[in-house]
Amino acid sequence: MSELQINTTQNVKISFNAAGGGERLLAFVIDNAIKIGYMLLLSYTVGAYQNMDQWSQIAINTVLSFPVMFYTLALESFLQGQTIGKRLLKIKVVKIDGYQATFSDYAVRWFFRVVDVYIFGLGFFVMLFNKKTQRLGDMAAGTAVIALKDKVTIKHTILENLSEGYKPTYPTVIKLSDNDARIIKETFINAKASNDYLTLIKLRSKIMSVMELKSMKHKSDIEFIDAILKDYNFYTQNM
Repeated sequence: MSELQINTTQNVKISFNAAGGGERLLAFVIDNAIKIGYMLLLSYTVGAYQNMDQWSQIAINTVLSFPVMFYTLALESFLQGQTIGKRLLKIKVVKIDGYQATFSDYAVRWFFRVVDVYIFGLGFFVMLFNKKTQRLGDMAAGTAVIALKDKVTIKHTILENLSEGYKPTYPTVIKLSDNDARIIKETFINAKASNDYLTLIKLRSKIMSVMELKSMKHKSDIEFIDAILKDYNFYTQNM
């Protein structure tokens, strides 16, 4: 399973595991089983229209086939990137630039199914040789399918381990929101891992501006930001 990095609109890189070809194929099989079940159920009702003229029967059959034709497009749009098969397999369609996929993105993916699925299963073979396991429809729409089964640890959240008797340093940290704390932590972790000191300096400056701090009591940027995250957890957990 390959790793997929998404650069969010806040310029924060978040890593996901790209869904494997096997998972996507099984989700496809499940979705098609649902479609086939619907068509079988539909076949039992066809007899009720035998007395109608040919054009009326064609019109009714066309309308009744819409759920099969637009199954993927409709469900991915309403379920934010998932069909029933994808939901069962815990995989999801996302934009690779960090934005939420839109109806037009899902429509592009759906349109390319004609090539990906119905022309010798071309999309499956394309996924096998693609680092992001994208089929042609994903490439055209700028999307990817990720796995949602990753084990979540404390470093993936805004939570911090606080020692017993911890004493906070910056009471104005409550000016931050949960989303601010999440972005700060993600940026902090990535900047430390890559020794990106320029980003740490910019992050410290932005935090001080939001919190209206004149000076910081910790000497280094890393110590300061680490204290901010711990203080935020202390105050929000004890409110």
